[in-house]
Amino acid sequence: MISSSGDSRTAMRPRHIQPCTFRDALRQLPAGLPAVRIGTVSAAEHPAASVALTGVCLDSRQIQPGDLYIAAPGARTHGAEFASAAIRHGAAAILTDATGAGMIASQPAPFGVPVFVCADVRELTGPLAAAIFSSQPAAEPRPKLFGVTGTNGKTTTSYFVASLLQALGQTTGLIGTIEILAGAESIPSALTTPEAPQVHSLLALMRERTLDATAMEVSSHALEFGRVDGVWFDVAGFTNLTQDHLDLHGTMEAYRDAKGKLFRRSRCGIAVVCIDDTWGEQMAAAATCPVITLRTDGARTDADWHVSELEPDGSGHRFILTGSAGQTLSLRTGLPGTFNVANAALAAVMVLASGVDCASLQAAADLHDPFTTAVPGRMQLIGEHPRAIVDFAHNTDALSRTLTSLRATSANSRLIVVFGATGQRDETKRPIMGATAAQLADVVIVTDDDPHDEDPGSIRRAVLAGALEARANQHLACEILEVAPRAVAIERAVALASPLDTIVVAGRGHEIWQEIKGVNVPLDDRVELAAALTRHGFSVLADWKIES
Repeated sequence: MISSSGDSRTAMRPRHIQPCTFRDALRQLPAGLPAVRIGTVSAAEHPAASVALTGVCLDSRQIQPGDLYIAAPGARTHGAEFASAAIRHGAAAILTDATGAGMIASQPAPFGVPVFVCADVRELTGPLAAAIFSSQPAAEPRPKLFGVTGTNGKTTTSYFVASLLQALGQTTGLIGTIEILAGAESIPSALTTPEAPQVHSLLALMRERTLDATAMEVSSHALEFGRVDGVWFDVAGFTNLTQDHLDLHGTMEAYRDAKGKLFRRSRCGIAVVCIDDTWGEQMAAAATCPVITLRTDGARTDADWHVSELEPDGSGHRFILTGSAGQTLSLRTGLPGTFNVANAALAAVMVLASGVDCASLQAAADLHDPFTTAVPGRMQLIGEHPRAIVDFAHNTDALSRTLTSLRATSANSRLIVVFGATGQRDETKRPIMGATAAQLADVVIVTDDDPHDEDPGSIRRAVLAGALEARANQHLACEILEVAPRAVAIERAVALASPLDTIVVAGRGHEIWQEIKGVNVPLDDRVELAAALTRHGFSVLADWKIES
């Protein structure tokens, strides 16, 4: 057994790792995966398969001594190009495809470690990582794993699941867009779902720390690219499906099918699916694992659980969650928006599906108010007069839900929205987002989101075109402005606001960098909004006071 060092690259790996031979790892793989060979010999029969491994890594820069380096083809380069660097960092073996093996063989210096070859290294990455890290052993105690997928609400629902489990006295981990938590330890997360080797190392770490449960966001990218291969979810939840990521999936049907991969019997013990629309109904029908259905819109009760008696309660809502057998739960969320009622209801049913009884859940909800936990960048309140909010709404449905929930509450108040669209993503949603903002807000300020390598002006023009067309065709009275850069747009919104108004800065949420032409520019919407409020003499909440 080895212990990891204090190197930052090992921060989210288990500290104690039992070495596993490559042969033993192969024996643990499910049937039907690509064969692995050395030359013409099956890897399992080759003496080199006795090499001891203590980790798996796709990135040569993150290799630790004893790792299996997965030299996979990428969008621009092949991982085999970096095999020498992986060896220098201590890789004990390499797994690659035929192309990668040829690239390695053509290099002049011998590698001195076995090079295993298979047809599709990505397909093997997750299962091998599961075996080598022993992340979810069947015969030993391990944290229960909750997965959440859907277009909107993954982050908040994951936080709600973790918060409710903590209210029930459990220790929890979190893997998601905003951060990764292993108990009390937190590190930033670059991807909604990390690559498969990191996922399995995190699950092994959480098992090592004897956590009771982990909540994980599961994106369509993760399911499409194998980032959760080899992972078993005790309970998986589905929030909703709306237009997003069509640059990857092409059609809504393909997007639905990518999400649906989570609800296979081989991957999930039980699914909780919100069936408020036809996409949810299709998801529930296509699942091959057992399914619990949920309706949250109050319109119908033909589900295993449904929400009713929705009432405003401060900034949030109270509601009743009723089961088909007559069980009832009286719950609340302090976060604004009826969509957070849906997120809270989904989290509650997922925890019930894990084996918690209704009485225990009700007692924990009454005592700890778990669905009012602050979620960074999700309907996050920065100031109250004017009401100033930062939200991650970055697609049409999310923007519509956010603006609908924040509509002006009196004749003398206005709703001011600052938003843009992301570059190098689904272009078709840009004018639709513009039209949505024009229909629901009083003042629409179109600015830049993350342009990436696109021209920011062309993105703004597409969004503006949708807003202007909607205003003209539907005879809307909203004011529409184009203001860039983003910090200046936020300043303009505050300058236009009265204490009775609501300002929402949408699209980036918790993000602290804006990517422009490959350069990460520091930009935190929450900081910019708090600073602008302060400059204009408005108060901000204590967490966002700006030092003079």
